[in-house]
Amino acid sequence: MSHNFRKRPIKKHLSFYLLSLFLLPFTAGCLTACGMPDADQSNLPAMTQDTGLQASTLLPSENHLRAFTTVQNLADENFTPTAAQDIPRNSLADLSVPTYVTKVEDTYFIVDCYHDQVIYHDNLNDPLTDWQILTNEIDKGHTLASDGTVYLVDDTEGNRVLVFEKKEGAFYHTQTLDEVGNRPHYIVYDALTDTFYVWSSMNGEMYLCRHDPGNPQMYLTEIRTIGTLKETYVRSFTIDGNDIYFVSGIPGTPAIIQADLSTFEVRKTYPVPDAIAGMVQLTFAGGDCYITVSTDISGSQDYATIIRAKNLKDLADGNYEDIYNNFIGGGTPYYITQIDNSYYLTEHRIPGHAVWKFNITEDGVGNVDAVY
Repeated sequence: MSHNFRKRPIKKHLSFYLLSLFLLPFTAGCLTACGMPDADQSNLPAMTQDTGLQASTLLPSENHLRAFTTVQNLADENFTPTAAQDIPRNSLADLSVPTYVTKVEDTYFIVDCYHDQVIYHDNLNDPLTDWQILTNEIDKGHTLASDGTVYLVDDTEGNRVLVFEKKEGAFYHTQTLDEVGNRPHYIVYDALTDTFYVWSSMNGEMYLCRHDPGNPQMYLTEIRTIGTLKETYVRSFTIDGNDIYFVSGIPGTPAIIQADLSTFEVRKTYPVPDAIAGMVQLTFAGGDCYITVSTDISGSQDYATIIRAKNLKDLADGNYEDIYNNFIGGGTPYYITQIDNSYYLTEHRIPGHAVWKFNITEDGVGNVDAVY
């Protein structure tokens, strides 16, 4: 179910769409189970589905619900840049419940959730006290996403999204969107739709944010809704082609929901056992499905783990492998991100093991190293 919904643009991707139609007969039989659940029309490759996509000629500035509020304009003649020596440096030698690690161009970012800050640096080898602070204006933020022009950070307890821009090596808070649902918890930039997806974790709402080409001014252009998740705590979502998956959590009936990215119409629901009800994130990698789990259905972190399954359909029967022993175990694994050719996991409750680096192949997880 959705509202305030505008059709997904197809103009940028028409050639790829037609190519996929041509290649379908040769590739349909080779697709793996985790990416392709079943054989009905909803399980065809994303770019071959009949989604009714229509081209839109309207720019975000011409068709939006709200414009982000300007905090400062870097193009203003009165703008004064921050000197390099005045950029705040992180004084904390450890992380407190880190939730997200990512890299944009040549810069790494860590969202240090319980320290209420986002820090950045040019490598993952130096001590954390060599890192600089992007922002400490947030209350329990969880993620950061960027398209290379703007950097969006969720302020979870403040129900806000903060926008940063980079100029002459320094970052500046330039815009804010207030009243973003109930605890915005996860942001992804999807290049195919040229859209930032901002998930409100407690009421089933997705805030779609965009900007015009060449102009960093951000706009809230749509709000889409998954009605069955209005009263469920959902920590994240996963975009895979023209599908979006939600790890629906607690309270409610534990399941993974597969919906159409363009409409948010629910296509399939995959039940999961009570033991993994408090899911954090679903990751498709190496032909398998990886799921980080925070709690069971009762909220107990004793069940925190990481599992791997060949197919989402297998979860209901408990047909999955617990792989948390690759990371020592005993903590709470959270978000997984891919940076270059490696994967990174944030973890809670284990001192000295807050960020992990590892590889995923067809054989599973390997080359596991503690980064911070």
